[in-house]
Amino acid sequence: MEQQPLVLDPAGRDLHGESALLRERGPATRVVLPCDIDAWAISSHSLLKQLLTDDRVNKDPRNWGPWQRGEITPDMWVYTWVAVNNMFTAAGQDHRRLRKLIAPAFTGRRIEALRPTVQKIADELLDAMVASPDGRVDLRGAYAHPLPMQVICHLFGLPEELQPRMAQLVEKVFDTTIEDAAANFAELQEMLAELIESKRRNPADDMTSVLIATRDDDGTRLSEAELTDTLLLIISAGFETTVNLIGNAVRALLEHPEQLRQATETGNRWGDVIEETLRWEPSVAHLPLRYAVQDIDLPDGQRIAKGDAILASYAAAGREPGQHGADADAFDIDRAKKEHLAFGYGVHFCVGAPLARLEADVALTALFARFPGLQLASPTGFEPVESFIANGAQHIEVSLRPQPSA
Repeated sequence: MEQQPLVLDPAGRDLHGESALLRERGPATRVVLPCDIDAWAISSHSLLKQLLTDDRVNKDPRNWGPWQRGEITPDMWVYTWVAVNNMFTAAGQDHRRLRKLIAPAFTGRRIEALRPTVQKIADELLDAMVASPDGRVDLRGAYAHPLPMQVICHLFGLPEELQPRMAQLVEKVFDTTIEDAAANFAELQEMLAELIESKRRNPADDMTSVLIATRDDDGTRLSEAELTDTLLLIISAGFETTVNLIGNAVRALLEHPEQLRQATETGNRWGDVIEETLRWEPSVAHLPLRYAVQDIDLPDGQRIAKGDAILASYAAAGREPGQHGADADAFDIDRAKKEHLAFGYGVHFCVGAPLARLEADVALTALFARFPGLQLASPTGFEPVESFIANGAQHIEVSLRPQPSA
């Protein structure tokens, strides 16, 4: 008997429980996303890696039945993910052109040059945490959240007074329970259009100005829609996902004190911590959407039909025993096989991955150097952010100094 599609929780209250169910159903299984959107969830590392580079799959929503029929409307959470005109939804030659235009803003030299800025921001946030009267803080609100927000806004020249509102708007892009998606999308685009106009009048040494001025070899620039939507993509991806990477890494280490000791006492292990966190608790649990441009016959006899949507289920693939062994559910920075797909794979590999890794490296190094006795103040559980896409905690309460045993 054919399995009924698995209805995913819009609020993502048990992402790993759902991921286990996905894996039990096989490498690919039908699911229902919020707003009754049908898709194939891919939970197998090897199959997902294959499909991410398969010419029969792309990210252009014009290949998707519901989009073709006009069923995806601006009030739906998915609209912001598919109606944009940037690298996220581009395919083929369009994608290559956009990536080529954007790549100069993300050279290794530009990213590494940000290290002192990231360090300064981290140090200032840690200084403010010291002032906590009882030595307890919400690490997400005081550190993991503001650090990437300040970095990305510095990078793109967003005025300080606009940063809190930008953070709220970006978080709503990942909230798959909201009912005001259209208003949120419109306000985001308006804010970014105003930023672009400001930088046109007064260019500066920031990435917004770089993107405005960038031309291809033949004189091609980003169109207005591409420019606005590219800023939306990079700011959104560069902020929310890094918040969760830092927060998830800190939680993992504090929940596994023996791993924390290894990270702090045996040389520079922060790279291992970051990669294992990305596998074990990827910042994005499920990434929408890709589309089959031809029928795709799967090894188990199922068929993804032309026009079907495909969901990259990174959280499920990251803990697949077939890829990572019987202890795939364990957090282990000494894990021999470190490969993960948290930043994607193939031509759509995240262009901002080096920046996210740099920010997490600086953030973790500075945090545990300043507070070597850091502990969880409330280890009984964490309320997840309301999203089946984003994977992180709403709050991470910590004690900055060791607490006496009861």
